[in-house]
Amino acid sequence: MKEKRADRRWRNIRFILWFALIAYITLAMLSHFSSSLPTTGLGGKYVSLIRLDGMIAPGNDFSSSELVPILHDAFSDKNAAGVVLDINSPGGTPVQAAIIHDAILAYKKEYHKKVIIVGEDMLTSGAYYVAVAGDQIYVNPNTITGSIGVIVKSFGFTDIIKKLGVTRRVYTAGTNKDRLDPFLPETPEDIQKIKSVIAEVHKNFEQAVLAGRKGKLRGDPSKLFTGDFWSGETALTLGLVDHLGNLMDATKKEFDTTEYKEYGGSNNIFRLLSGQLSSAFDSMLYWA
Repeated sequence: MKEKRADRRWRNIRFILWFALIAYITLAMLSHFSSSLPTTGLGGKYVSLIRLDGMIAPGNDFSSSELVPILHDAFSDKNAAGVVLDINSPGGTPVQAAIIHDAILAYKKEYHKKVIIVGEDMLTSGAYYVAVAGDQIYVNPNTITGSIGVIVKSFGFTDIIKKLGVTRRVYTAGTNKDRLDPFLPETPEDIQKIKSVIAEVHKNFEQAVLAGRKGKLRGDPSKLFTGDFWSGETALTLGLVDHLGNLMDATKKEFDTTEYKEYGGSNNIFRLLSGQLSSAFDSMLYWA
């Protein structure tokens, strides 16, 4: 009886494995096929569209490793009139934002295509860094825009260690290797160091904005670069953006079309489905 149950269990596992493999291959083929298809009925002129949603950080959909190849595909589409980035993001890491920003500038130069940015709910911090690589920026009157600044967050746990009676032992080679250790008291030198680093990063951000918005900024730089944010309507008066409008407004005004071919979206769906499939498979295997 036990042998029959074991045999039946292994048959179930083999079935699940084959099903998962076939489903994965099918999704991959559909993803590859659909990524080359238009997402609207292209009867004539169209633009390449990329939707960017979420934090700009390594390991997610809005990272340089994911996005730069998609940007290349969108720009290299010979039939596309231009490229539109539909962005909804609070920002992210300075390095990832800078890489994406620089890639857009490089592809603009290589393929000679206009780039339009459309901001949704948020176009702030690193997302705005990316946006200034575009030729025109559109936002909703209520889009939170700006936040041209840099922030570093940390915690200090020195009092907790003392109360718990814990002795922490750390050995380093290099006198500053344990700088900003949350279990050590913060020193004036630590504060000065982190401030100098983020000041450099902030300066790079400022320079990117000044270059991308050259001749367009109307606000006081001492206020524009404080890390503050504004509504889309106010951002327009400050010269941080060019127009109020949505995706369709932008494509119609800039390219005289509302047709688009979306890049990257199908791959995101594939990752979502494959992730759900993997979770379901793990669950079935556990209960087999």
